Amino acid sequence: MALARTRRREGGANYWPGFVDAMATLLLVIIFLLSMFMLTQFFLSQEISGKDTILGRLNLQIAELTELLALERAGKRSVEETLAALQDSLADEKAKAGRLQGLLDAGSASAGSAAERAAQLGAELEEEKRVSSSALARIDLLNQQIAAMRRQLAALEQALEASEGRDRDSQVKIADLGRRLNVALAQKVQQLARFRSDFFGRLREILSQRADIEIVGDRFVFQSEVLFDTGSAEINPAGQAELAKLAGALKELEQEIPADIAWVLRVDGHTDDRPIQSARFPSNWELSSGRAISVVRFLIERGVAPGHLVAAGFGEFQPLASGSGEAAYRRNRRIELKLTER
Repeated sequence: MALARTRRREGGANYWPGFVDAMATLLLVIIFLLSMFMLTQFFLSQEISGKDTILGRLNLQIAELTELLALERAGKRSVEETLAALQDSLADEKAKAGRLQGLLDAGSASAGSAAERAAQLGAELEEEKRVSSSALARIDLLNQQIAAMRRQLAALEQALEASEGRDRDSQVKIADLGRRLNVALAQKVQQLARFRSDFFGRLREILSQRADIEIVGDRFVFQSEVLFDTGSAEINPAGQAELAKLAGALKELEQEIPADIAWVLRVDGHTDDRPIQSARFPSNWELSSGRAISVVRFLIERGVAPGHLVAAGFGEFQPLASGSGEAAYRRNRRIELKLTER
């Protein structure tokens, strides 16, 4: 058995020495690389510390140069201030010297030219006299101009007073004309009222037989049934007979009323509040207006002047009676005649 194991051991390969050699070689390489890294770090740190030292020295030099520059600037300002003070002192000395020289020249001139100064004073006195004469002449001219302006102002005041007087007269005349106009208008109104009264009296006599024609205030009121059939704007024969009487009275009135009185007979058409809608009359507006126009046209055909007639339609919006009964409807369907100013 022991012999068999010895043989198997001798027959197998042994790798251990080679592995040990490889590991030793790898360890040596790593140690070498670490050594190189440490040397490199050392030299770099030395280099950096050297540069920091140089930079510190340069900063110190810059600070020293800055202080020196500040000292130089301060010294320059001090020198400039001293120079300015010296220049001011020199200017003052020159001024004093000039004044002294002037006094010296004045003394010399007064000692040597008294006659010339006297002549100069005389000339100046003559000039003052001439200027005074000119000023007096100017003052005299100004006084004359002021007097002329005062005369013009007085003339303007007189013209203004005259204009105000004319204005007062005009106001009085205007007021008088207004009163006259009011009186004339009142007279015209009274005349028209008198003719209106006469016209009402004549119509009352002519139409007194009809119970469906009444007087409401200052208007004659025809019930629509007197003149028109239901829903129509054509005057029926009975209505034509009544309107012919009215036309005759109007033509007589036209002959009596003076031409300077402006008057018209207003024909107003009214309906009840029941709506109407047809091809000819879409609403009560058209029906009421159409009936008023028919009356006006009939009167014109009978010889009444168109300038004395006016047609107006009020629809259902001016009722005489309230309510929805047939009596109210009949009273509200009407044609009104009113003699009035134009």
